[in-house]
Amino acid sequence: MSGLAVALLGCASGNASSAPHQPVQSLSPGDYEFRLSHDGRERRYLVHVPPGARGGAPLPVVLSFHGGAGHAANQKAYTRLDETADRERFLAVYPDGTGPFANRIHTWNAGTCCGWAQEHAVDDVGFVRRVLEDLGDRVALDPTRVYATGLSNGAMMAYRLAVEAADRITAIAPVAGAMVIGGGTPSRSVPVMHIHSVDDARALYAGGLGPPFPITRRRVAHPPVAQSLARWIELDGCPPEPRVQPTHWGEAGSASEGHSATLSTYGPCRDGVEVAHWKLTGAGHVWPGGKQEFLERILGPSTTIIDANTEIWRFFSRFTLPR
Repeated sequence: MSGLAVALLGCASGNASSAPHQPVQSLSPGDYEFRLSHDGRERRYLVHVPPGARGGAPLPVVLSFHGGAGHAANQKAYTRLDETADRERFLAVYPDGTGPFANRIHTWNAGTCCGWAQEHAVDDVGFVRRVLEDLGDRVALDPTRVYATGLSNGAMMAYRLAVEAADRITAIAPVAGAMVIGGGTPSRSVPVMHIHSVDDARALYAGGLGPPFPITRRRVAHPPVAQSLARWIELDGCPPEPRVQPTHWGEAGSASEGHSATLSTYGPCRDGVEVAHWKLTGAGHVWPGGKQEFLERILGPSTTIIDANTEIWRFFSRFTLPR
């Protein structure tokens, strides 16, 4: 099926569960948009169904959160996660944040960031729980394999879910955004893989006040990446010293020439989880391997030094939620 199949779920009555559902397995593989009501707001999310999803076997879910001032369709197009979903057979789900405009310039309430969603105390953790409930009414999903990733403000949102929804989220892989929720303790050990460039000029690797958002005067105070990693090393009971893999270097003459990527892994940790960190150089505030030259004037240099989707799925696929 081409295009977007739109389902309006009980928006007038506010009772989404009363609306009939059509199982995703009865639909052709492709892209769908679903809407639901949560906390007095109409919300939406996009779903990409991979080929072969009609067999009825429960599918893993990867939640992918857009960055600040982005939107779900933007995240879907930029990250190219659908290609990995087709290859590995998981549901790629792109929730949409909130803001003063419909379907654009949206943010997530990830703690002390960001923008409209944080200022209006939007219940984004509750929204994600509703998305998973709604999706579960439509498709046979595997509740032990629900993962969260995201870019920038979306990465921060993934961190918040790891703290406040560890009963639903198996593992997280934040990209170019540190943890901005200070308190709270997850209900279980959570595997974490963080991807970030030291040359990110927006979400500063060493921490500090980032530059204003485009067309605004808004600035965000970013914690150091090391602080987020240290917090999860502590929470997960990991050894203090990592195993460090040989550094990858960009090929001469390629767009990633001079870029590097080094993987450090802390583990095994409590309950068999791990904390991992891909430390990049040369790249900007970007999704490695995503659509190249996307807003480079704002985000900085793209990179193919690693493919974030491949590394994220390789990490996620090793973990299941204890039942």
